Amino acid sequence: MSKTIIISNRLPLQISIKKGKLNVTPSVGGLATGLKSFHRDGDSVWIGWSGLTAEELPENLINEVTQKAKDEACIAINFTEKEIEGFYYGFSNRSIWPLFHYFMEFTEWESWHWETYKRVNQKYADAILKNYKDGDKIWIHDYQLLLVPNMVREQAPNATIGFFNHIPFPSYEVFRTMPWREEILKGLLGADLIGFHTYDYERHFLSSVSRILRHQVNFNEVSLPERMVKVDSFPMGIDYNKFEQAAQDHFENSLENQSDLQRRLDHHRKGAPGAKLILSIDRLDYTKGIAHRIRAFEYFLEKYPQYIEKIRLVMLAVPSRSEVPQYQLLKKEIDALVGRINGKFATVSWTPIWYFYRSMPFNNLIDLYASCDIALLTPIRDGMNLVAKEYIASRKDQTGVLILSEMTGAAQEMNEALLINPNNFEQIADAINQAIEMPEEEQIKRNKTLQKRLKRYDVEKWANDFMKSLTKTQETRQSNKAIHISKDIQESIFSDFKKSKNRVLFLDYDGTLVNFVDKPEDAKPDKELITLINELANVENISVVLISGRDKETLGNWWRESNVELIAEHGVWAQKPKKDWRLNENVRNDWMESIRPVIDAFVDRTPGSFIEEKNYSLAWHYRKSDPDLGEKRANELSTVLKDLISNHGLSVLDGNKVLEIKSSEVNKGKAATKLLLKKESDFIFAIGDDWTDEYLFQELPDSAVTVKVGLKNTSATYYVNNTRKVRELLQGFLN
Repeated sequence: MSKTIIISNRLPLQISIKKGKLNVTPSVGGLATGLKSFHRDGDSVWIGWSGLTAEELPENLINEVTQKAKDEACIAINFTEKEIEGFYYGFSNRSIWPLFHYFMEFTEWESWHWETYKRVNQKYADAILKNYKDGDKIWIHDYQLLLVPNMVREQAPNATIGFFNHIPFPSYEVFRTMPWREEILKGLLGADLIGFHTYDYERHFLSSVSRILRHQVNFNEVSLPERMVKVDSFPMGIDYNKFEQAAQDHFENSLENQSDLQRRLDHHRKGAPGAKLILSIDRLDYTKGIAHRIRAFEYFLEKYPQYIEKIRLVMLAVPSRSEVPQYQLLKKEIDALVGRINGKFATVSWTPIWYFYRSMPFNNLIDLYASCDIALLTPIRDGMNLVAKEYIASRKDQTGVLILSEMTGAAQEMNEALLINPNNFEQIADAINQAIEMPEEEQIKRNKTLQKRLKRYDVEKWANDFMKSLTKTQETRQSNKAIHISKDIQESIFSDFKKSKNRVLFLDYDGTLVNFVDKPEDAKPDKELITLINELANVENISVVLISGRDKETLGNWWRESNVELIAEHGVWAQKPKKDWRLNENVRNDWMESIRPVIDAFVDRTPGSFIEEKNYSLAWHYRKSDPDLGEKRANELSTVLKDLISNHGLSVLDGNKVLEIKSSEVNKGKAATKLLLKKESDFIFAIGDDWTDEYLFQELPDSAVTVKVGLKNTSATYYVNNTRKVRELLQGFLN
């Protein structure tokens, strides 16, 4: 039976050693809480770091850690202190974390951090592969493991792999500053499905893929040579019922069962009737905007002095990454700010800020959520922010006001909150005032809508939606009409080839025998390719036909010493080995003079584009242009040209980053058919990569072996992944 393999940096367990004994408890918060029910109720195994380094874990406890993890359907991976320093505290949190949150001034680029990050990612990939069986689904989580999808893909090419990024993905202009940007993108594209919290993050990722790797992006799909990668947004929810029930239990607690914190909160309320409590909960992190929030609260007290002694900010900062210098400096800054503001505004019976620097147990969090009238959450940048959702879910009587930064992923789902710019102190101060004065009827109206939405799209629905979408990518791949050429199919093709007496091979050039390049003239055949084609052409009773959209001069010059037949400009020209070119179709080129100025205008407006003039066609190349601008201009030019050439017997071919205007009467299929009429053939093979080759596949007899390069919609019977596989396949005809 197939299973789901979940992979994250840490296991959903807290493993510690006290007095030589192992202590294992479930983790609280974040991904561990989010996927707890999904992991518990489903058939899954969770792979992650135990939390203990090799130096901290005595040898006699290693087997016990393994067994304790296994009891919770987990597999523990262990690392050395050096690996954790380079991988986690280094590249993950000093490079990726600040960059992805737009804190470029905090980014560090250390080569040894990067090398360690790669090695540790490979360890995670190895653990996955060790436990993977055909049919399993793999779900990889978060920024610490960006390289893992492709590492797994390389060893298990047919695996179904999902990846979810729990932090923002930055804009292209920010992401491009990363020294190892190509490797990161290629690592992620090993997945079949890549998920983000919001459409904005999805859009930024696709933009980087398009601009940096130059892959074709259609809507939310990335076209790779061998497969399609789907990219989508899945806003993560919370375990809504857990918080709703905890809030219900909180209100039903008797006085003697109340926590010390709740008693203190109640004492404050009794001592200042009508006073308001503002809640602030975050990890201590520079992305959370805590220092900004404190300064904004100071500005609020200055602008609205009538609330002095009538309002209090209850601020919980959970310790985080205390080994990283920026976090140490932030702690000092916040301590100083709290002390200064409390000293500035405090009275004998009142301090404006209650500051807690520690973690709190779950029941104390519920005390704060249920007791505070306002939640003030102002991150400068945040992937989602589940605290905002937890606060609303815990408001049993549906009162309370959420003030939320528009820079959080949650803001896109929670428009009923008071959304603010975290850098605008004036707006934050006014929002606090609005929250204080907001009538209960309006609070309830807003929160009813929010609660209904959060309850409907909880963490289980988030996980199920992602897994359904991942399953769909698997089904789409399996339903592709073309069949991947396996070893068995390959052997069958070679067997038919050897049995045949007269063979014809139709070979496209660009994108098939060689990869696409920025300039067409740079795609000159290499020595390996020339040797391969020459050896094929010298096999007894074989015709090797290079059939291309290229001009006859270039094609003829490159292959003049080879014993191959050439068809150029999609079928306009044909040449027998060592013979002169002959016109294969009765076509005109007098239209080119009037069309060229139109294309010239688009060259001027599209930096990086250029015209390639052939004997009987014009091609506008835009591979080196900005991807978005190139596609936009290509659509515009296509529309303009189709209007101009209507009723003139011309057509516009939309190729791979190229538009070509040529005679409608000319195509590869027609040219191939003409050639076959003059030959006796009992084995026909054709291979090509773009839609101009579809004419060839469609016109050839049903008995022909037709092969598409890349996983695309096609009339071909089979497909191979890339140009390297094409050469391997052709080499097989020689063995």
